[in-house]
Amino acid sequence: MADFLDTLGDEAPAGPGPGSAPSGGVGAGGNGMALMDVSIDIVAVLGTAELKISQILQLGRGAVVELERLIGEPVELRAERQLVARGEVVVIEDKLAVQITEVIKNKL
Repeated sequence: MADFLDTLGDEAPAGPGPGSAPSGGVGAGGNGMALMDVSIDIVAVLGTAELKISQILQLGRGAVVELERLIGEPVELRAERQLVARGEVVVIEDKLAVQITEVIKNKL
């Protein structure tokens, strides 16, 4: 019986090595192409503010909330809360847009 178990151990397939893509991932023979059609929301963060609940409850029409970002600082583009790029606010016809100035390389 021990010989049989030893033989199984020798024939067991090796797992993925360091730096290899997991099975079914982007690097797995085209299977990742299905991901290219998935839509996700992109959020442009103009700035943030920290308010107490009592301050939020007092907000009304015409209230001004001061943001921590200064004029001229780039806005952040986030996908699923993850920072993916920074850019400048621009106007295209009658709509706001963000012109990307920096793409963030994520550490995976």
